[in-house]
Amino acid sequence: MAKSKKHGALNVNNADEARAEQARLATQVRLTPSQKMPPLVCGVDVSYATDDAPAAAAAVIIDTKTFEVVEKSLVTGHPEFPYVPGLLSFRELPLALDAIAKLSTVPELVVVDGHGYAHPQRFGLASHLGVMIDRPAIGCAKTSFVGVHTEPGENRGEWTPITDASTGELLGTVLRTRTGVKPVFVSPGHLIDVTSAREIVLGLCPRFRLPETTRAADQLSRQALAARSLGL
Repeated sequence: MAKSKKHGALNVNNADEARAEQARLATQVRLTPSQKMPPLVCGVDVSYATDDAPAAAAAVIIDTKTFEVVEKSLVTGHPEFPYVPGLLSFRELPLALDAIAKLSTVPELVVVDGHGYAHPQRFGLASHLGVMIDRPAIGCAKTSFVGVHTEPGENRGEWTPITDASTGELLGTVLRTRTGVKPVFVSPGHLIDVTSAREIVLGLCPRFRLPETTRAADQLSRQALAARSLGL
């Protein structure tokens, strides 16, 4: 299992300290071209029941040829950092890292339900996770966060760029994964580039709007929360 630099870099006491740590770690992000679809991809998702109840983090390894689940892990716990826009990774990453650490299969690439480079500090959840475990990571979000874009065409595979309004820098893409269905917002997190991230996400969406990795991890984390609520 890949070693993470884990919680030492997440020991921040407030939003100002988190932003300073974010700025420091953002310098370590590398957007590397020509990453192809690996045989095994890890999906990570964190689900919440209520603010004062434990959250559940799931890590699921998917075979990218069959889309079958190869391995899965789950952890529950109380997030120690509050929700602050732009600092989501400090809330979710400790649990996500624990879930990944429980896997015996080495994640060749990780997809998270969130943003990567398309972030005000160019360091969203996917970037933070990728840097911490030193693995390629992609952010695939259901809604836009930063940047400007136009709506892509209605057909599966059509896309438009997400760019910085001031500089024109390319941050990610708006991708239509199913014809006539709302698009997703894809950005590289670490050790991958915008084009490869888009192509891999499309390949992970053979049937539904969201990647199979995200769907499997979301289902597992929500099942865990439901079981806890029923006292199982």
